[in-house]
Amino acid sequence: MANILSFLLCISFTIASFVTCSDVINEFSEIRLDATTPSASDFAYVCDPSRYAKLKLDMSSFAFCNKRLPYIVRAKDLVGQMTLTEKIAQLGNRADGVPRLGLPKYEWWSEALHGVSNVGPGTVFDDLVPHATSFPTVILTTASFNESLWREIGKVVSTEARAMYNLGRSGLTFWSPTINVARDPRWGRITETPGEDPFVVGTYASNYVRGLQDVEGTKHYKDLNTRPLKVGACCKHLAAYDVDNWNGIDRYHFDARVTEQDMEETFLRPFQMCVKEGDVSSVMCSYNRINGIPTCADPKLLRQTVRQEWNLHGYIVADCDSIEVMVNGHKFLNDSNEDAVAQTLKAGLDLDCGVYYPKYVGNAVNQGKVRESDIDESLINLYIVLLRAGYFDGIPAFKSLGKNDICTNKSIELATQAAREGIALLKNDGGTLPLSTATLKNIALVGPHANATLAMIGNYAFDPRNPGSPCQYTSPINGFSTYVKVNYAAGCGDVKCNDASLIPPAVESAKIADATIILAGLDLTIEAESVDRLDLLLPGKQTDLINQVADAAKGPVILVIMSAGGVDISFAKSNPKIKAILWAGYPGAEGGRAIADVVFGQYNPGGRLPVTWFQADYVNQVPLTSMQLRPDDSKGYPGRTYRFFNGSTVFPFGFGLSYTKFSYTLRAQKTSLPVKLQRFTHCHDVNYKDNMTKPTCPAILLNDLKCRESFKLNIVVHNVGGKDGSEVVMVYSKPPDGIVGTHLKTLIAFQRVFVAAGGKQNVKFVFNGCKSLGIVDYAGNNLLPFGGHTIIIGDSVASFPVQVTFH
Repeated sequence: MANILSFLLCISFTIASFVTCSDVINEFSEIRLDATTPSASDFAYVCDPSRYAKLKLDMSSFAFCNKRLPYIVRAKDLVGQMTLTEKIAQLGNRADGVPRLGLPKYEWWSEALHGVSNVGPGTVFDDLVPHATSFPTVILTTASFNESLWREIGKVVSTEARAMYNLGRSGLTFWSPTINVARDPRWGRITETPGEDPFVVGTYASNYVRGLQDVEGTKHYKDLNTRPLKVGACCKHLAAYDVDNWNGIDRYHFDARVTEQDMEETFLRPFQMCVKEGDVSSVMCSYNRINGIPTCADPKLLRQTVRQEWNLHGYIVADCDSIEVMVNGHKFLNDSNEDAVAQTLKAGLDLDCGVYYPKYVGNAVNQGKVRESDIDESLINLYIVLLRAGYFDGIPAFKSLGKNDICTNKSIELATQAAREGIALLKNDGGTLPLSTATLKNIALVGPHANATLAMIGNYAFDPRNPGSPCQYTSPINGFSTYVKVNYAAGCGDVKCNDASLIPPAVESAKIADATIILAGLDLTIEAESVDRLDLLLPGKQTDLINQVADAAKGPVILVIMSAGGVDISFAKSNPKIKAILWAGYPGAEGGRAIADVVFGQYNPGGRLPVTWFQADYVNQVPLTSMQLRPDDSKGYPGRTYRFFNGSTVFPFGFGLSYTKFSYTLRAQKTSLPVKLQRFTHCHDVNYKDNMTKPTCPAILLNDLKCRESFKLNIVVHNVGGKDGSEVVMVYSKPPDGIVGTHLKTLIAFQRVFVAAGGKQNVKFVFNGCKSLGIVDYAGNNLLPFGGHTIIIGDSVASFPVQVTFH
């Protein structure tokens, strides 16, 4: 069984790669040619003639270095020149290289979830490169609902990554982003995700991946298997992965029992979008089983779906030590080590983050359990990605990138702006916010996050036990101090807040302050990888702190919550002494500046919650391990996410206020969508409620339609308030009434627009009928239902019907 390291953030996905962080850095320095070069790297690319000359090898004898040949030919030549032993040595994340061919060692594992990270052995921070830009965690960046921002962050991250590669401090493959749907608020890794809506998750994924990977001018490349890569991204963790460690049930043993309907509609959709729309170069399979089968050993999932149906242009990698987990955790089919590696290779798993492939594939070949041709196929997939990324030939456009392209003022400002755009205003009684420096001379700043730094950057950023850190930190104290005098009193020793002795000084501070800002919430000790929550409440005595400070405060009280998952703060929502509430996620290294800018009106908040904030009793109604999204009346389980839950919430998905007011005007809309059927197209049955009349032709399979029909939506957004601001226009579709087991509504489009005070902006959408009005039935079939669909704008501020007919 794998060694589970005590420091989770040192090792991606927690399962060990059998070394400590210092071991990783030492080994990395041994395998990189520039380890003794303090200023730069002398390793530019593999097929550098001067490099081969130093190695005393004839580069012209290696066809894989011939730039005139297609990548597939070059990859086959490289693999074909290797012995079986040499091939097997390239199948782990630490590829050994082949010295006699001039092929150096390569570390596949680096992380760039919201900035280049010091987690993962492929990236090294030292005196030459001590920092990188740390953006807000994904959950807060998603709350901006700004696609161009998501892509721009990816561009900046990949520029820093490429600069570090030029300096010999990273590889070219980054195992990010995390695109699992946040199905349940208790899941510990929500901070890494784009929230609970699969369309939003997939849209974020495709934009961030495009930002990471795209080389300017190559988006519409004819042969996507040769399209250049700035760096290689990876969408993870496939699939139905959202239980880490809950009530003694962990991800290394969990079998996710999932219906075909939920797989197609929710768990697979973001990955499909990431592959088909983002053209990601890698997909990572997860630790868990799905309906009894480990994901990394499932040929239907990996080979048939990801590679063939979705047409992945890249490789498939296992979450770290997943094969070992399959053998010793799941005990799948009581497989031996050799059985397991044979199963995963044949299922389509190209790369093992771990040591099982290098250790046991040779025996599996000798035992006749897997063919050498299966190894060749995987290696070809891997080397084509490295060819595309310029590992063999270089990419001239990125040659000049270096230290001056890391931690630029522009990138730090973008990180700050991302935090500003994501912050959501949840309450603002009487227009208390924004505060004014003209009327306030001092504030009390209290709470466990009032002086936050490390907590703001979340996970997969910078583990303090490893070298490396953000470019700089601006804590809340630093941020607010640029506006007014700050009196700081923590009120809690830490986020767990088990000691009430620090509350009285915080209360005294609030008694004399012109205004009080309370920064409370969660951190990685409460919600993180391998740490699922048991409740939805603030930890320890935080609630007591907030109530006592609010009761004693002389001036207005503003509560700022840092968290990823929702927290039941109904007590604060209903407390008239708490005038305003902001949610700031984990806002990144510049979070303190962003929060202060919002509180004092330098920036008008426009963020929207990307997850539902449920009431605390929700956790008593359904176990985290129940994967079903739809309500189960027989068990009393409520639905999950806004698409299937119709009960009361603390704050709903998509909620967020502004310092100004907006109104919408809908232009004349097309209210019918006639769909032309082919001669031999057959109707498909759909279950309707007993008291509803079923149409003669209830639905058509999307695969039987050409899906060319579309309809448009034109909205004029008016800013009818007194402040400039940004509005997120959210458009939902609702299926015809009476269909059993479908969603209540589902998001089909969104757009963030800036509107000056008193101004207006025209927002146009074009919807494909099949994509926007389709449903998934109980068997996992994608259908277009006949009948009256409803298009809903925002929180039902406007709507109009679309009648689908077949002819």
